[in-house]
Amino acid sequence: MDEAQRARIVLKNLNKIYPKTPIPLKHRNIFTLLISVLLSAQCTDVNVNNVTKDIYPKYNKPDHFVKLGRKKIEKLIRSIGIFRIKAKSVYNLSKTLVEKYNGKVPKTFEELEELPGVGHKTASVVMSQGFGYPAFPVDTHIHRLAQRWGLTNGKDVIQTEKDLKRLFPKKYWNKLHLQIIYYGREFCKARECYGISCKICTSCYPNRKKPMKTKKA
Repeated sequence: MDEAQRARIVLKNLNKIYPKTPIPLKHRNIFTLLISVLLSAQCTDVNVNNVTKDIYPKYNKPDHFVKLGRKKIEKLIRSIGIFRIKAKSVYNLSKTLVEKYNGKVPKTFEELEELPGVGHKTASVVMSQGFGYPAFPVDTHIHRLAQRWGLTNGKDVIQTEKDLKRLFPKKYWNKLHLQIIYYGREFCKARECYGISCKICTSCYPNRKKPMKTKKA
């Protein structure tokens, strides 16, 4: 079985299990989506949603966070991992948006990735889920699953993103990114499947007997 055949198995299974893919991070607008994605680094979406549900009704624009200042932002997000670093990024990001973009979130990868605290993966999520632009955000879990399913050689997340974009038509990218996230959380967990128990793993590699060792991102 080659990688194109495995890609078809993946797509068929994911479309069947997850015909709809709601965005897991709760947000009120593209700016709050950007903030939530930034806050989700090294943190679960559930934790981020629990924190932001009390923030976004009152603070949901860049100028709101500029007026709050770093220390107050820290207090608001204290229960989130590395909250001081994230508060600094949220403040500087908001300030940049106010001063350079009239409070609007820019619509290009280049401009997004120049914002404080925003890397390629965060920019990809915003472009995909916020603006509907075809993108394929790859985090460490998607990177791991792509290796287990034989869709990439797993050198790093950059290579994995290129391989996934090559294997799947562009029209599927935005939905597929979310489908893989949902499937990984439910069936192909980091410390449970190991490439030998979930339906996609066993379909792609029916003869695999030993746990799959994945390369770190």
